[in-house]
Amino acid sequence: MTTTHAQRWHPYCGEAPGPAHWLAHWNWDWVLLGSLAVLLLFGFKASRATMRSQLAATACMVILFVTPLCALGSALFLARSIHHLALALVLAPLLVGAVGARAFPNVSLGLATVVQTAILWAWHVPASYAQAMSNDLVFWAMQVSITLSAAAWWVSVRRATALGAAAGLLAQMVQMGVLGALLVFAGRALYAPHWLTTTLWGLTALEDQQVAGLVMWVGGGGAYLLLAMAMLWRALGADARPLPASRPA
Repeated sequence: MTTTHAQRWHPYCGEAPGPAHWLAHWNWDWVLLGSLAVLLLFGFKASRATMRSQLAATACMVILFVTPLCALGSALFLARSIHHLALALVLAPLLVGAVGARAFPNVSLGLATVVQTAILWAWHVPASYAQAMSNDLVFWAMQVSITLSAAAWWVSVRRATALGAAAGLLAQMVQMGVLGALLVFAGRALYAPHWLTTTLWGLTALEDQQVAGLVMWVGGGGAYLLLAMAMLWRALGADARPLPASRPA
């Protein structure tokens, strides 16, 4: 792994920063900022029902793509994994609230789960990830596909019964746990763009990958588990409600 090898990577969020300067690495891409400004304008003009979701979605995108968190993802696979979890667990449901469920196809929860899982896993194939970290168009294809597939999945969850939604959430917990476990126990660093960018942060590339895997396994899987438990609680609570008393004849 030579310096020349490291210089092959030109991430959209900029070169990998060190801990001393990463807070100064903001993303001033005028196309992105202009797009966010338009979204913000539409947010203020939206009805009250959607305004909060639109403004929250815009704020989430600013945090993920404009603040130094974006550049941190060039240095640490851990930061990029947190970024992907935020796309699926935070931005995607906010997007559904902002544009409405009708904007997404009406597909079964099973199909939506398979599609989202396939897309997430495809972008964690080392070759695909490397392409996304060296080509802006591929990077945005990754961001958009993860977000939209997750948004369509959330719409399917909302349309499902409580038990069906809980099953879908548990399926996501399992796939997230398996992906995280594979990263933890891989035994070698899989992602070339981070082979030389983690040492300034006090981590080897393998340690960075292992911590990222734990975050996906415990953090991501745990979030889906808690939501599944909430759904099951709601379903059991609905079943346990007493029937309304019949009126006397």
